[in-house]
Amino acid sequence: MSVKVAILTNYPRDLDRPRGGVQAVSVNLVRALRQLDDLDLHVVTLDPACRALETSLVERVPVYRLPITGAHVLTSAMGRDGRRVRELLAGLQPDVVHAHDVYGLMVQSLAVARVFTVHGFIHADTRVSGERFAALRSRIWRRVETRAWASQPHIISISPYVRERVGAVSPAVIHDIENPIAESCYRIGRRERPGTIFCAGLIEPRKNTLGLIEALARVIACGVDARVRLAGAVRDAAYHRALLDRIATLELGDRVTFLGAIDTRAVHEELAAASVFALLSLEENAPMGIAEAMAAGVPVVASNRCGMPYMVRHGDSGYLVDPNRATDAGRRLVQLLGDDVLRARMGRRSRLLAEDRFHPSTVEVYYQACAGLDSSTCPQAAAHAGAVH
Repeated sequence: MSVKVAILTNYPRDLDRPRGGVQAVSVNLVRALRQLDDLDLHVVTLDPACRALETSLVERVPVYRLPITGAHVLTSAMGRDGRRVRELLAGLQPDVVHAHDVYGLMVQSLAVARVFTVHGFIHADTRVSGERFAALRSRIWRRVETRAWASQPHIISISPYVRERVGAVSPAVIHDIENPIAESCYRIGRRERPGTIFCAGLIEPRKNTLGLIEALARVIACGVDARVRLAGAVRDAAYHRALLDRIATLELGDRVTFLGAIDTRAVHEELAAASVFALLSLEENAPMGIAEAMAAGVPVVASNRCGMPYMVRHGDSGYLVDPNRATDAGRRLVQLLGDDVLRARMGRRSRLLAEDRFHPSTVEVYYQACAGLDSSTCPQAAAHAGAVH
């Protein structure tokens, strides 16, 4: 007997072109889990391109796409869209539901074995979003998220940063499992283009792309021949315009390339050529871009806040910097770009750390969640949990 698992997540139509970390993690997880004979895997997602339920077989996994009718993420999750997800699950009758990100809000009342992966703190992201009424909306989201964490029986923490915050308010069993990345990331051959700084992230205030541009200006002022290549869709048009204006003011137009939303192969090509990967975000849990850069053997310059210090070992696999001080990031970039031996050493350390950490390992959590709810409904999972514990 196999264990039927429904994965509720933001799932892309093109698996090789995920948009954002949650989509990338979900693709990597599903591709790994589908190889296991004792799992019957199903994916449920909301899709703005849908007008009605769409069912398809994607890489041998059934994927169910439901339309989004809510005007905002919160109203979608707590309203009609959430009800449709629960109705679909009632028909699927899974042994375990594994919800990711905001999908955890939709299933917090279900009487089924549940696992919830916290990918980010929506209230914290909202606070630094630069959007209208951000402070008020952040407070509302904090109350909603806190209630959701408290209602979950099993939570996957992708970073100690998550455990510190969720563990204080939730009685859930917390499992420390870092985000999985594609195995192909470990096979990227390095063909470095000197002076190339690569960044993968949406163009929005939270990702602090402007801070990276200011750091680039400091690098150029030090006489270092450098350029930045930015991979990521524009989420905030006003922020993008301000970014372009600042690039023009600093006369960096020929040193900054906007790649847009690129596919997995293109990301791997950028990592192969990068001298340094840089991400100066104001709020992150465990960015996929950092994990993929580490697996490729690229030294990392990242913010010294949130979950990033748990990924990058300062002075060993890269540097941690104050995202609000361009001189700090600029100094570390100059240091790395100007020292071939240092880059090579930090790149090797990054790869070794990644090889030890970023692999899918959620199966045991499914067994524990299922057996803990009711061993009679999932005897294989219960037997397995008893065997390993």
